[in-house]
Amino acid sequence: MSDLGKTVVALIATYKCVKSGYQATIMAPTAILASQHLESFTSLLEGTGIRCELLISGITKKKKEDILDRLKNGEIDILIGTHALLEENVVFKNLGLVVTDEQHRFGVRQRSTIVQKGDNPNVLVMTATPIPRTLALILYGDLDISIIDELPPNRKKIDTFPVTKEMSDRVNNFVKEQIKEGRQAYIVCPLVEDTEEIEAQSVLDLAEKYKKEVFKDYRVEYLHGKMKPKEKDEIMERFKNKEIDILISTTVIEVGVNVPNANIMVIENAERFGLAQLHQLRGRVGRGEYKSYCILKYQGNSDVIRKRMKVMKETNDGFIISEKDLELRGTGEFFGTKQHGLPEFKIANLFEDIQTLKMVQSIAIEIIDKDPRLENTENQKLKLLVNEKFGNRIEI
Repeated sequence: MSDLGKTVVALIATYKCVKSGYQATIMAPTAILASQHLESFTSLLEGTGIRCELLISGITKKKKEDILDRLKNGEIDILIGTHALLEENVVFKNLGLVVTDEQHRFGVRQRSTIVQKGDNPNVLVMTATPIPRTLALILYGDLDISIIDELPPNRKKIDTFPVTKEMSDRVNNFVKEQIKEGRQAYIVCPLVEDTEEIEAQSVLDLAEKYKKEVFKDYRVEYLHGKMKPKEKDEIMERFKNKEIDILISTTVIEVGVNVPNANIMVIENAERFGLAQLHQLRGRVGRGEYKSYCILKYQGNSDVIRKRMKVMKETNDGFIISEKDLELRGTGEFFGTKQHGLPEFKIANLFEDIQTLKMVQSIAIEIIDKDPRLENTENQKLKLLVNEKFGNRIEI
């Protein structure tokens, strides 16, 4: 159980919720991850009498109707699913806890939609992507934040090697050696297909080359976000079942896939990814008993690229990496935080001014506790500023 990391946190929370007489739901970004959660929950909750069910878009109409009926009647305790949970006809009898896994994959609106399916349920948001504490304060300022900053006991340290394109042959030979020993490899590309605008490796181009030439004696498959969900799930299932030696993919595999036999992660054009994303991708290996490796193939020789590769080589600490990412790239580029409407400060620096940010946050909490609708005389100017800034988008 110790190898499941944050899944155990969700398990304990949902268990307590159900034992208190409520239903719980877990929303995951992909069908693979949702199915993986169901597998873990079903085996760990065996014998407790807790009833778990899976709701994803691929299930039959009849099966879906059955699940929705049982959910409404309170015959399902924990419902695990994807965006399918957000549909209007998904009605809970007594929802007490909402868990969103890999929460940065969901928009703010989606998270509020699922919360509205209960009467003020508790909310637990989880992510394996380490968010700089500065950003966490802004993105989740209204939540209590807990951090698990150590690996589960069985996880192996992953050796990371930044290399230039000139070392491709050596990398390929190393991958072949590992496959001969029975292991599997991921190869991640920044693009699905070639484009004239961007000079970077694409999944389709590399897959063709590797299938016909470099790895023609091995079982090579590819995966990308434009494929149908069913097709993606089938390929991941085959990779999990050791029917594929090398999986060439976009970052679609960065979330939640658990293949203990895969011990090599090669990332093409590593300079095109954020450090937090490289760290997330690296976390796909080192999940089993085998020594694992992450090879970062990069192009370019700028000072920033060299610094970023050095950070990845020297530390496996996601929090150090995410802080460095924020320092080197700025908030605007940090794993799509623009969707959260992060402010662009004229004077303040999110990286350097964390103490001021914390102080302001505690003052804001104090004001809201004493005067939630900003009706007191001393808060009138603040109320005007809030209305001016946000208009009718928030309710005071």
